[in-house]
Amino acid sequence: MTVIVTVKINDGIVLACDSAATFSNENGAPVKIYNNANKAFNLVKGLPIGTLACGAGGIGAASMSTITKDLRRRLSGDDKDHLDWKLPDDYTMEFVAGRVRQFLFEELYLTEYGNTPPAGFSLAYKVAGYSAGAALPELWDIRIVGDKCPDPILLRAADVCGCNWDGELDALCRLILGVGIKFKDVLLEEGVPPEVVDEAVEKVRNRLGAPVVVEAMPIQDAIELATFMVQTTIGFMRFNFGAETVGGPIEVAVITKHEGFKWVNRKLFFPESLNP
Repeated sequence: MTVIVTVKINDGIVLACDSAATFSNENGAPVKIYNNANKAFNLVKGLPIGTLACGAGGIGAASMSTITKDLRRRLSGDDKDHLDWKLPDDYTMEFVAGRVRQFLFEELYLTEYGNTPPAGFSLAYKVAGYSAGAALPELWDIRIVGDKCPDPILLRAADVCGCNWDGELDALCRLILGVGIKFKDVLLEEGVPPEVVDEAVEKVRNRLGAPVVVEAMPIQDAIELATFMVQTTIGFMRFNFGAETVGGPIEVAVITKHEGFKWVNRKLFFPESLNP
């Protein structure tokens, strides 16, 4: 598993993630964890669009890193066999999210697996950034579960700020929402009538939730908040009983209207001095 985080404010959107990649056996038990996976990307170099991936580490033999860079070539107009994929000057984030779904699901996934995906297959892919000429960013979600991939979902419209996270959910749900991911199940097991459970959960969240995002907060504070959220999940998974499925270097990128996509923290497997 993993944790991916976004913090959206008026001045931009921050993307953060860990670097753990977990390989499990046929029963779902972790058997090997690597701590250098790539999960955050600038989808089109030079444009204020970034992505985060969690869940499945790839489709078929290709990793999400390779897949995302293949898509980048198309959207940048560098793939001569798919010149019609080059983003128009007046692109919207909704259009970009649709292209991402088309590439990941309709082209790669269905070609590789058809209607018989690997057991437990799940992939969440976030697309964040600015439509051409837009004043505020958006956050979209593309999700493949089993053999289903609904249309992209708008998680954060341009005028809606806040933080989102995916992957290992429990630590941040407890900290920010006030209740863990199993709270609803506990209420049902304790005999709370099913018809009032959702309302009860919502009331508890309203009373115990922590409003950690302020729309006008400086971008540096949003960066530090996103980093803290990833660090918190890493620590929770380290000390909680079970495999450390979140870990490794933390990568952080920020997307703003005027600066575009910029890395804040990034791991590199090559020395910069050898690759000017």
